[in-house]
Amino acid sequence: MKKTYSLSLLTILCALSVFSQQMVLKKGEIVENLPINDSTENTYSIYIPKAFSMEKKWPLMVVLDTEGNEEKALSMFVVAAENEGYVLAAPKLLDTVSLTKNMVVVSQSIQKVTSMLPIHGDRIYAAGSESGGQFASLVPVLITGVNGAMSIGASLANRELINTKNPFHFVGIVNKENFNYPFMLTDAKLLDRYKFRNQVLLYDGRGEWPGVSYLEKGMQLFTLDAMGRNWIPKDPTYVEKAYQEDLDKLEQLKSIGDLLWAEQYMTEMVSMYGALKNMDSLRSVQKDIRKDRGFKAMKRAENAAFLKESLLKEDYQYYMEEDVYTHNFNNLGWWNHQMGEISKFISGSKPYEKQMGHRLKGFVNVLAEDNIRIVASEEVVDEDALAFLYMLKTILEPENHEYYLKTISLSSKNDDFGTSLFYLEELLKKGFKDKDKLYSLEHTALFRITPEFNEMVAKYLDDARYDIKLDENRP
Repeated sequence: MKKTYSLSLLTILCALSVFSQQMVLKKGEIVENLPINDSTENTYSIYIPKAFSMEKKWPLMVVLDTEGNEEKALSMFVVAAENEGYVLAAPKLLDTVSLTKNMVVVSQSIQKVTSMLPIHGDRIYAAGSESGGQFASLVPVLITGVNGAMSIGASLANRELINTKNPFHFVGIVNKENFNYPFMLTDAKLLDRYKFRNQVLLYDGRGEWPGVSYLEKGMQLFTLDAMGRNWIPKDPTYVEKAYQEDLDKLEQLKSIGDLLWAEQYMTEMVSMYGALKNMDSLRSVQKDIRKDRGFKAMKRAENAAFLKESLLKEDYQYYMEEDVYTHNFNNLGWWNHQMGEISKFISGSKPYEKQMGHRLKGFVNVLAEDNIRIVASEEVVDEDALAFLYMLKTILEPENHEYYLKTISLSSKNDDFGTSLFYLEELLKKGFKDKDKLYSLEHTALFRITPEFNEMVAKYLDDARYDIKLDENRP
């Protein structure tokens, strides 16, 4: 049966009513848990900008979060979508489900939205952060009709799957202290070689989220590209406004002396506006910067840091694999030393080594977490390998209480109360105060009733739940 859709005003909400399904989609609000179809439990969330009308075609950005937090992920894009005029959709994905099943859900959600709303067929994009960003980079490869991906803090998921006959537009957003920064630069070179449209936007700081202005810029890049390809009419006012904003950004970078970033930004500007404006003057300025002695010195320093970083990453990968395989608890001291060296980089005076230090810290933590997932997912779990990794994580991320608790639990499970007691004290020294969590920790029933456990708790948390004393006269 043919479905009929109409747009109607409902008081101040300006709601879109899909009468065939008795569904109301409110403009300017996130609508959650909509069914993708009648036969499955798969759902999605949607955001329709306030200016939406059925009289024109709209770009669609599918926001992806692989951990089931699609509403939160979508909410981070709302302001940018409102300002740039994008419809947002976020299917519910789960990391416990296979890639194929999640990709089917994404495809079905796109079909659902495009069947209801006037979505521009050439302007469907995927976006996500970290693991969601990697997943997003696969969507244009595996789903026909998706023409771009925005990845925040994550490189391409699989370079081998890229099909040169099926090009897409890739926008990467990353800060220089993110361990994925060198990988994303490598991705950009690969995509340049394949003649794929791509830009890498850099931002300051160690925060995982770049801010609304960068999300707007990512959407803006897709819009400018659509104008350059004549998918939508060229808007000279829009183009000039965006160009002036980028020139202002460029002047800001030059004024603070960051010639390396300024030169990189010019490269992206040429690719952004090449089909829309004459870029000869900007290319001339870029050539002059490349001849500057200061720029050349910065380039050498960053390349030297990249080389050092590459060698250290190879060491970390090799030794972690070996230590996990051989249960080499004796090598925890070596890892502690390495973290000390990384801290020296971070606290040092050389800017590119400081950035490298932050990237190395992020890399080794993700490497350990990946190994934990692999070991924990095996049919027969190697608990010695898992114990090593938990202990390693207390070195790599000493303020994260989770891995002290995991170490205490696993050691108690194997009746290694000495190790449990050591990590209990280390945890309490870090300021852990949740007594209820300690007394309900899995596998610690016997450990919790020992005098040593309760004395330790009483020492750091004023009193213990149990007052257990040894009978000193007992033979």
